[in-house]
Amino acid sequence: MDDVFKKIRLVSMEARNYSYCPYSGYSVGAALLCESGRIVVGSNIENASYSATVCAERTAFFKAVSEGEKKFTAIAISGGPKDMESDGYAYPCGICRQVMREFCDEENFKIFVVKSEDEYEEYLLKDLLPKSFGPNNLQNTSKK
Repeated sequence: MDDVFKKIRLVSMEARNYSYCPYSGYSVGAALLCESGRIVVGSNIENASYSATVCAERTAFFKAVSEGEKKFTAIAISGGPKDMESDGYAYPCGICRQVMREFCDEENFKIFVVKSEDEYEEYLLKDLLPKSFGPNNLQNTSKK
């Protein structure tokens, strides 16, 4: 599995090339590993109306779900100034973490935050989104 995790880290760095970031100049790439073994790529897509901007992580998740994937193992995220090597770590925002929580097992889903081929940090979703609210919180609700 280490080879697959290395691959998604590298793919996340490549995915930055597809970023559309004319306003911030900050490109982000994500590589989402599906339980099926498929890797789905996403990049950030900015908009002049800033609230319409979407992060690389959500792009990857929404793309994967819209294509039938609903179970995920890991994601790698890489970010930095457009057309330059990453100068730091691009952690997922709160909204992206909540989207991950919707589809992922918080105890096992791995998040790799990538600076370079050899520099990365690894987390579990539960570490980046502790005490979260997710689908299991709604399983025992009844409609009245």
